[in-house]
Amino acid sequence: MRHVIYYALMLLLAFVCYRYGQNLLRKGPRDENGELVKGPLGPVGFLMCAGIACALLFFMLRALIRREIQCLGKGCQGQLYTMAANAAEYWSNMFFLLWMVVGLGYALYLTLKIWFRH
Repeated sequence: MRHVIYYALMLLLAFVCYRYGQNLLRKGPRDENGELVKGPLGPVGFLMCAGIACALLFFMLRALIRREIQCLGKGCQGQLYTMAANAAEYWSNMFFLLWMVVGLGYALYLTLKIWFRH
């Protein structure tokens, strides 16, 4: 039951982020005051998010290939979840990594889309 609540909250948060991004794109190049609409990330934040997203994607692909993932929480550091022995925990951590990669990728997409529109 805990996993169902976890997945539902993650999907709800993803929906809220999606709506925020769509509202930013719908505004156009300028807001109500005539100021340029700024993206969710600045140049330094963009580079940091790109680096973090690439690292998380690497960890996710490595976990898919090896079929084992380290616990991502504070209370279980050093614990290793394998797909055969701990399937629920394995997929829970994989879903979290996927959500982070997709969320950061969406923030990067929004930023580029806002920076390069006419």
